[in-house]
Amino acid sequence: MRTALARLATPAVRTHLGTVAGIAILAVLFWRLGTGVFLDGLRRIDGVSLLLALGIGLVTTVCSAWRWAIVARGLRIRLPFGPAVADYYRALFLNAALPGGVLGDVHRAVRHGQSEGDLRRGVKAVVLERTAGQIALFAVGAVVLLVMPSPVLDEARHIAPLAVLAALGALAVVLALRMNRPAPSPRGRRLRAVLAEAREGLLSRRNGPGVVVSSAVVLAGYVAMFVLAARVAGTAASVAVLLPLAVLALLAMGLPLNVGGWGPREGVTAWAFGAAGLGAGRGLAVAVVYGVLSLVASLPGLIVLVARWYTGLRAGSRASAQAQEPAPAPQGDYASEVSIEKYAPKESARLARSSFPFTAEPSEGRPMTPESV
Repeated sequence: MRTALARLATPAVRTHLGTVAGIAILAVLFWRLGTGVFLDGLRRIDGVSLLLALGIGLVTTVCSAWRWAIVARGLRIRLPFGPAVADYYRALFLNAALPGGVLGDVHRAVRHGQSEGDLRRGVKAVVLERTAGQIALFAVGAVVLLVMPSPVLDEARHIAPLAVLAALGALAVVLALRMNRPAPSPRGRRLRAVLAEAREGLLSRRNGPGVVVSSAVVLAGYVAMFVLAARVAGTAASVAVLLPLAVLALLAMGLPLNVGGWGPREGVTAWAFGAAGLGAGRGLAVAVVYGVLSLVASLPGLIVLVARWYTGLRAGSRASAQAQEPAPAPQGDYASEVSIEKYAPKESARLARSSFPFTAEPSEGRPMTPESV
């Protein structure tokens, strides 16, 4: 049993389980609602909606890259803004194209850390940047679900007091343990260092405003993409009605049980639209259109991926060509040069005989005297 649990805890198995879960969710939805809803959503997408998706994706990606650069600066690691935008686009495309939905973020974290010679800080910058986005989603989502009419309004209002009490209890326990501990343990010191870096990267006076503004703009862009998908799918509901449904869909997208983002988003959106009286089939169509528009918005990442692959391929071929070039042949006869070097008088000796003022050779058999010199 212990061996089986250890195997289930590996990242590869978790990724495969998430992929299987996402496929199962989609299979159940298509079985219950049919594939006609899926095809209808695809047919409604036109060129104008694709251009709008690209524009919204540009705004959200630039602001996300800005937030990443701010967090990296707080961790004292270099990240220029231009490469940050390109790397973020590539990560978005990989997230949408590969199972799990997070492999693109893992790639940009490892690549940035290796390029700067500090893998730990590179990974930490990406983790904190993604955490900032999730905190903004949870904070805004809690307010929206508690205030605006939604299918989970009653449940949210019942759960909210319990969640607040649980948070206060956990805070009290942490404070009590901290006051009664005579000296911090090594684990406590590491945790304190991690919290200090997170506070510096996200909540400092220098970085906090930028993180808040960028997170708000990114979240607004995601909601705008959802409203655009609803309009393309033929939903005439107001933005006030769609906003809680968008929050539920975005929360579902954070679950690691998807295939490139597909799975829980479609299931939760279909259920939320059905509970709101808008029709589960319409909700599935909205989720499908949202997935396609998000994939289109990430397509510049494919261009970045191909361009950097081509650049690396050319650099590798140029290096191999230079390595295969023969060394330049020596000029002249090597043996004659060796003989000349061996038997010719040294340059220092010639200079000494010609230029040093108190050196002379005896002539006519007379002894060396100052007058002869």
